Amino acid sequence: MHPYLPNNEEDLRLMLESIGVSTVDDLFKVIPGNVRLGRELNLDPAQSEIEIRRQITDLAGKNKSIDDLTCFLGAGSYDHYIPSTVKHIVSRSEYYTAYTPYQPEIAQGTLQGVWEYQSMMCLLTGMDVSNVSMYDGPTAAAEAAILATSSSRRNTVLISETMNPETKEVLEAYLNFRGITIKYIPANDGVTDFSKLGEMLDKDVAAVMVANPNFCGMIEDVSASVEEIHKNKSLLIMQVDPISLGILKTPGEIGADICVGEGQSLGQNLNYGGPVLGFMAVTEKLVRKMPGRIIGQSKDVDGNDAYVLTLQAREQHIRREKATSNICSDQTLNSIAAAVYMATMGPDGMRDAALQSMKKSHYLAKELEKTGKFKMKHSGPYFKEFVMETDLDIDEMNAKLMDKGILGPMNLDAFGMDKSVLFCVTENRSREEMDRLVSELEGM
Repeated sequence: MHPYLPNNEEDLRLMLESIGVSTVDDLFKVIPGNVRLGRELNLDPAQSEIEIRRQITDLAGKNKSIDDLTCFLGAGSYDHYIPSTVKHIVSRSEYYTAYTPYQPEIAQGTLQGVWEYQSMMCLLTGMDVSNVSMYDGPTAAAEAAILATSSSRRNTVLISETMNPETKEVLEAYLNFRGITIKYIPANDGVTDFSKLGEMLDKDVAAVMVANPNFCGMIEDVSASVEEIHKNKSLLIMQVDPISLGILKTPGEIGADICVGEGQSLGQNLNYGGPVLGFMAVTEKLVRKMPGRIIGQSKDVDGNDAYVLTLQAREQHIRREKATSNICSDQTLNSIAAAVYMATMGPDGMRDAALQSMKKSHYLAKELEKTGKFKMKHSGPYFKEFVMETDLDIDEMNAKLMDKGILGPMNLDAFGMDKSVLFCVTENRSREEMDRLVSELEGM
């Protein structure tokens, strides 16, 4: 297989002849002339494969990745350790070239891989059932809200103000066109003000959605409000960081009905934004309202383990009005990568990654406070992210850090938090890297 095959005039003639037309223009004659470009594309002259490779390499070299930078940026995508087994296994062609396993008899490997993923996600979240995956964390949250309204036949969702602003934007985009009302629970000192919940709950509230940890990295105390939510016959939707579940109570233990989140932390590269996977797990009573697909384990005619598509309630398979979602695919390869990650790390490894992330973030926060240029914005417990206030010019600060090979914290000005930044520390960060960051900031 050749990576670069330019077509010459003879190639063009043969293709047109096979199609049965004389010129390329004949291919587009059905398109009105007034909407055509009317000239040749403004492209550089043809180049050899050697020249093209050199040009592409030069362009790619202008990007900076976490292989080049020390990362202290989070806010939804994180620089966690990825065991080498992940890339080794998902690089196998039977995984990365596979499509939807409609024919289980020839897709047992893929089906078992995602069945293992589902099983481990249930163990990690404490929920009864997990689907294969969703597209990403924000769309999983939106699908959870839709699931809650369809199952309860109610039309309002209460969403914590402390959720990731980008997730809130996706929720608004999805729910607005379904006529679902969103109301926001206010925040106090970086966490959800659950004292306001009682006056907001009514007979039209389908669900309450809370992130734990939330956008500011703060750990939410959801447990005390679960009984109040369920007494109103509303569902509790929790959006969680899967790494945090190595040390925090699971949504199942807390009493959540639906658990969603971004699965990028589970062995997925940052990849400049994607692809990633969203995860969703629910209680057993909600399984038939769950979007996407569920893989099950059965036996074949010889009594051997066999894996099958157990449930796929989408409009490709059932009447549109009875479909749970318009999700027509999932992130199967990413799900398998997550399964390999969880199997490699194991319970002890997941716990260690969570503990190191938390301890290192607290170390960095204390060291930054010692400089006198940063102070904590919130007073409660946090996981691996924390918000600090500073009088430094944040954009200038991050530009100087970038020159030193450091990817600095997120500027929160755009999210209504003036003079505030969101730092993130994962288990990948060493003490030397954190001390270097502090030293650079002290000198500004």
